[in-house]
Amino acid sequence: MIIGIIPARYGSTRFPGKPLADIGGKTMIQRVLEQAWQAESLDKVVVATDDERIAEVVRRIGGEVVMTRTDHPSGTDRCWEAYSRLVAEAEVSQDSTNYIVNIQGDEPFIDPEQIDELAAILDGSVELATQMASVDSADILHDPKEAKIVINSRNEVLYFSRAAIPHLWGVDPSVWHLHHTYHRHVGLYAYRADILEQITLLPPSSLEQAESLEQLRWLEAGYRIKLVETRFQTPSVDDPADIEKALRDLK
Repeated sequence: MIIGIIPARYGSTRFPGKPLADIGGKTMIQRVLEQAWQAESLDKVVVATDDERIAEVVRRIGGEVVMTRTDHPSGTDRCWEAYSRLVAEAEVSQDSTNYIVNIQGDEPFIDPEQIDELAAILDGSVELATQMASVDSADILHDPKEAKIVINSRNEVLYFSRAAIPHLWGVDPSVWHLHHTYHRHVGLYAYRADILEQITLLPPSSLEQAESLEQLRWLEAGYRIKLVETRFQTPSVDDPADIEKALRDLK
């Protein structure tokens, strides 16, 4: 069984109430939910929130809500609580090979096919999975907000970094992307249920703290993260200024 969970907290530091932001006549959470509903691979889709205002909007359009605590440090932790509640309430059978797909609540135009691409590799042996996209510009390659990925021959992650890695010795950094195939991280995650429980118990790791990338905690603990390449690069809404861009994309 594959369950799509959309974490949607109200108290964003940069953009409080972000899931309720109006984007072309619909709230952001409604747009994300409607896109997730179209994914053929998901057996169930729920919104995991800590706020009754968000829950009310979701219920009004026929969506399912799981209320969660307000103090989760990440969407991963919120996903685990939501999944645990679904199992406890017998809405989902308790099976360690269930998968949870963490659908970002601030990507109102996520393509359903992108979700299906990731779900296609969830065969029971995959512990964790996420997506990557090729880097085609120096601006993206050297942008510390974009996590870059080093990959092994089995399409598994060796390392995530905000730096451009590998370093091309003797080559001008402005043209590194023309001499080596680089990939950036696209933050759609899938977790096998038993692995999701385990990674939420891990303490913060040194690499995670150095790079401020949660997924390094999992790598440092020895978990395997499978990669799927995607052509979809849907924009996220991180602050109110991004809404204008989102509206342009809608048009």
